[in-house]
Amino acid sequence: MIAITGATGQLGQLVIHHLLKTHPAKTIVAIVRNPAKAQALSEQGVQVRQADYRDEAALTAALGGVDKLLLISSSEVGQRAAQHRNVINAAKAAGVKFIAYTSLLHADTSPLGLHVEHVETEKMLAASGIAHALLRNGWYTENYLASAPSAIEHGVFIGAAKDGKIASATRDDYAQAAARVVGEEGHAGKVYELAGDRGWTLSELAAELSKQSGKPVVYQNLSEADFAAALKGVGLPAGLADMLADSDTGAAKGGLFDDSHTLSALIGRPTTALADSVRTIL
Repeated sequence: MIAITGATGQLGQLVIHHLLKTHPAKTIVAIVRNPAKAQALSEQGVQVRQADYRDEAALTAALGGVDKLLLISSSEVGQRAAQHRNVINAAKAAGVKFIAYTSLLHADTSPLGLHVEHVETEKMLAASGIAHALLRNGWYTENYLASAPSAIEHGVFIGAAKDGKIASATRDDYAQAAARVVGEEGHAGKVYELAGDRGWTLSELAAELSKQSGKPVVYQNLSEADFAAALKGVGLPAGLADMLADSDTGAAKGGLFDDSHTLSALIGRPTTALADSVRTIL
């Protein structure tokens, strides 16, 4: 039995998609906050169990009979550590034998503010006594391409990453890796630094958008404070805007780059190229 937390999220759904290729649906448990959103999973034969990251008792019940767990990190920055502690405590109480956790690229040395809660979770896992693997995911290509339509419309892609290389991969690339690690044996004790095969700068992203859209797009580098202010100005919540600006600054310091090709080795194919992702979103 393999369980996935956050199973109706974008990453969780993709992981289950890949697991269904190699595992019977009845052996997959989707742990979700709102079962109504998991109707499609239920129709495929996946077991849907309700639990919230905040509710340790519900998590313990949901993990009954589960051997392996994919702990997809909570989306609530600032509350992650406490929520992850609930999941780990519940896994221990339920007798889960293995946990794979979606951490952050080079979490132990990352300049990104996001690293703090990931490192804390990694330490909790080490202290739990449960066999585990760390999936230290780099940036999703989709994180930047969400701004592509606006950049093409206005002819400017803004950020604060300077010439920092970003070795991103798609959610599907990371999901395939997660499905393999939680679905196979032999991954306990491993730390996987996962990133795209080829790094790129935001200037190169702007050039690719320009090339494929046929409209001129240039990259404009801002200070972290100005970038955060611009994001808030278009309606992003303050916490999210500050996190994205901090992450761009971290990228300028090399925090989103890795050239180990660990991800492509794990999934057995090259990671999705930036040009292909741009083509898809356009």
